Amino acid sequence: MTSELLKLTAYEAKNELVLSLEQAFEELKPELSPPFPLTIPSPQEFSRLNLAILYGVLTEPHLAKTHIKHLHAIVTDGYALFGSLILKIVNDLYGKLVDSVKDQLVWVVKEMVDVLGVGFDGFLVCLLRQIVGGDFSDGNLWLCFELVSLFSSKWDCLLEDAPFVLTSALYVYLRVLADHCKLSTDAKLESLKRLEIEFCVKMLREQFNLCMKIGRDLIRLLRDLVHVPEFQAIWKDMVQNPSEFRTEGFSDISQLYCSRTSSRYFLLRITPEMEAHLRFLLMHVKFGNQKRYQMWFAKKFLFGQERETIVADIIRFICCAHHPSNETIQSDIIPRWAVIGWLLKSCRKKYVEANTKLALFYDWLFFDEKIDNIMNIEPAMLLMVCSIPKYVDITHSLLEFLLFIAENYEVDRNYVIIRGLSSAMRVLVQKGVVRSMDILTSCDALSPLLREGLRKLILRLNMESNELQPAHLPPHSVSHSSLQNVSHLAKSTPAPERQSAKIMEVGLSKEPADSSIPISGDSFTTSCPSNVASESQFDAIESLVQNLADAMKKSNRMGLQILEEILLSFVNLDGQASTCGSTFPETLSSKIVDQFESVGYQLFAPFDVSISVPYSDSGIHSPTVLIARSFILSQHERLQEMLLFWSRNGFQVGAHLLFYAARLAYEACISDSSGNAISSSNFSKISDSGMSLFLFHVDGYFSIRNGRKQDCLEGSAFTSQMDKEFVNKLVKNAFVAYKCFLERSRSILHKEDDLALSKQFVLDITSCFLCERKKAKFFYSIFCHLADLCAGNTDIIRFLVSQLDHADLLEMQFEIGLKGLSVFGESTEDIFHLMKNSVSWDPSEQHKLWGLIRSELSVSKVQLEKIILKIFCSNELDANTSAIAVGGLLTLCSCRAPTPELVGAIMLLPNDVFQDFAATVLASWVVSNASMLFDSLTKFSEKFDNENGNAAGSVGIAINHSAVLWLLNYFKSHGMNDSNILSTFSASISCEKPA
Repeated sequence: MTSELLKLTAYEAKNELVLSLEQAFEELKPELSPPFPLTIPSPQEFSRLNLAILYGVLTEPHLAKTHIKHLHAIVTDGYALFGSLILKIVNDLYGKLVDSVKDQLVWVVKEMVDVLGVGFDGFLVCLLRQIVGGDFSDGNLWLCFELVSLFSSKWDCLLEDAPFVLTSALYVYLRVLADHCKLSTDAKLESLKRLEIEFCVKMLREQFNLCMKIGRDLIRLLRDLVHVPEFQAIWKDMVQNPSEFRTEGFSDISQLYCSRTSSRYFLLRITPEMEAHLRFLLMHVKFGNQKRYQMWFAKKFLFGQERETIVADIIRFICCAHHPSNETIQSDIIPRWAVIGWLLKSCRKKYVEANTKLALFYDWLFFDEKIDNIMNIEPAMLLMVCSIPKYVDITHSLLEFLLFIAENYEVDRNYVIIRGLSSAMRVLVQKGVVRSMDILTSCDALSPLLREGLRKLILRLNMESNELQPAHLPPHSVSHSSLQNVSHLAKSTPAPERQSAKIMEVGLSKEPADSSIPISGDSFTTSCPSNVASESQFDAIESLVQNLADAMKKSNRMGLQILEEILLSFVNLDGQASTCGSTFPETLSSKIVDQFESVGYQLFAPFDVSISVPYSDSGIHSPTVLIARSFILSQHERLQEMLLFWSRNGFQVGAHLLFYAARLAYEACISDSSGNAISSSNFSKISDSGMSLFLFHVDGYFSIRNGRKQDCLEGSAFTSQMDKEFVNKLVKNAFVAYKCFLERSRSILHKEDDLALSKQFVLDITSCFLCERKKAKFFYSIFCHLADLCAGNTDIIRFLVSQLDHADLLEMQFEIGLKGLSVFGESTEDIFHLMKNSVSWDPSEQHKLWGLIRSELSVSKVQLEKIILKIFCSNELDANTSAIAVGGLLTLCSCRAPTPELVGAIMLLPNDVFQDFAATVLASWVVSNASMLFDSLTKFSEKFDNENGNAAGSVGIAINHSAVLWLLNYFKSHGMNDSNILSTFSASISCEKPA
């Protein structure tokens, strides 16, 4: 289909606006030539005439002046309708317009400027947006030339009636000049560059008051042009002689740094088409499905000479002009930081990469929470944090760049940078984007030099601004109620499984590795109200709760002492005191949460996948772990009520209890690896080996048992009592406590759902598993201690094979082969359903599953023959989808001994699919255990004969054809006569098995 306006492909339909323009032109063509009628058109006629005249102007250049005169004669709305049509064409169709139409479009825009048509500034800005950065095509350079010529020729008019258009043009041309000046040897660019430089210099020299409205990004663009003599002189005056600009209120360049750039300027460097595709990607594409959209976007907008320079513009747009809603952030839509990470990876040139990183961090350098939006700085923080598990090179590169620009971007006014970075980091912590900067300063995946550099920077920020907490201190945060207003900031991006999107710190502060948590009330200072003899139990707990936040601010250690005293006092309440309103579990739990949130700590927070072991080092010195230990050791009803309250309100209580138990089991196993008893000789080794949670738990046990007079394990004081049986009891008790909580949760929170316990168990596993680095040990512990919940559970087993790598699976296969645990249990029905469901899994998951199945069923007493018959007789086997499962069964059968029952099942397999399965199994058995095979065949033959009778031709059970044929061939190849076995089968070999 052809069009005089658009370049259309063979199968592309015409645009509706174009159709309406064409139809109006064809309909009113006789009226578009003089003499024009003198009658006033009706509103409908006026609308049709505007359509027809615009089409005539664009497609008939030789009659364009006539058509414009006609428009001047009939206009009654200040050209508003005509201008809106131009705007729609520029926005929606510019890229597809025929070149001659583009010429006419610019011509008619100039006409609208001359008559000051309503909205003329709007379509000038839209035309500016069509200038593409890094594009040196003739069409793009032509548009640059036409528009800069227009702005220069219409200077006075625009200055008076549309000053924003001039500042928009300055922003655009400063940006494209950076590209144009890189090709200094291109002669065709020289005249264009001269016009662009003259316009920009005129704006900066004569209308600096307007230029200042751009804000801090004006400086960012000017820095790219300091090598151009004209801009070098401007830069020198801005820094050293600000009075040269004769602008009231401008006395130092730092004033520009502190002025936020409006998002409308960032839209200027993104074409409307590009904006539409970016917003679709960021608002509708699910995380994990974005690759093909990104590839299409890159192919269309980023490929070509110097086109990648536009990446910096896109990043500024994403950070500062696209702020998704809470609903979008809390969904599984791809987060902004992930798109930015992809864009950074697409940069091939070093200077382009540096510009994109500066675009990402620019607002960090001058952040002022009074005028700036946290959404502008959030993507950089989340990109650094969420890249740690898989793409630590990105985190490394970004952090290195941040440390560099913090020192070198503005050396003479570094105090501005310090103030901005201080404010940015503080707000990121306050608003819950990250719990603290420890997430980077304590990340083992980063180089020690970078971590030390960040620590020094934070210390410097703290010392010079007195505004930012050092990384090792508890961060202050807003209250729970105010956090609800910015809940979208705490909902960071999901990792591949979308869990990486929850950025929370488990530990509250960093204590020395050799310190312990004193839990004796005797050690409290006078500021800790532990002496409650003269107060009622109710008042004592109330007083302790009110002092909790203040104690945490002073010392993490002191806060934990008070928290433990609160828990002990609450457990020991007598019957009457327990009925007091404020000591109900719900009320007390709520107050404890409020106290901790006031100092920036969230109880039972979502796990952070970037922390390798949350309960090591600083992790155990946290309120969450202390509460978990208290419940596991006591399993008191009142503590359980508190935990249930938190669970009902969305806290991940179950996941933290399960992780505590699993981690305790792992550390107990390591501590016992050198012998059956934990002696004083290896106690110090345990203390130094990272077994911090184990020691913390044992410390709690002995402190309770001995009247809480012992602060911690000292040497061999209690090691004589810590034999293997004792340790195993501690671990078993931890899992019992978790299961008790799980069952109580089901009975209270999910009474209507009989499967709630299993579902919640799976959710707890998936929540806490992803940050556990000893993945095989984690599954080993839960399958050992929670076998009734795990064994044969399809959801858990699928999660296991999807998450474990081959090395972890091999470690589990060793444990299974040694009968240290059971993954599948002994229920043939459960195993059959698991095998049946697994055929729809990913092939990689199926292969891993069958590796585990072979390891367990080859040494178990499970009746494999029943499972095989069920599977082959289910009528659901498919040659393609079931291939991996049948292959697994084939290998499994080869591993098992040919018992009469198993051989009988193989002989009775149906003949419809996988016909050679039975023969292949017999062939493997004849090599590994021929005597047992033929003994089993004899027994099966006798049983078969008894069940079918001796009458030839009687209809009975059908024998597998491939098995009998293989036996015939085997006997012949070995020169053996057909035995009674085969003669027994011959009468029924063609019979079908009865339904």
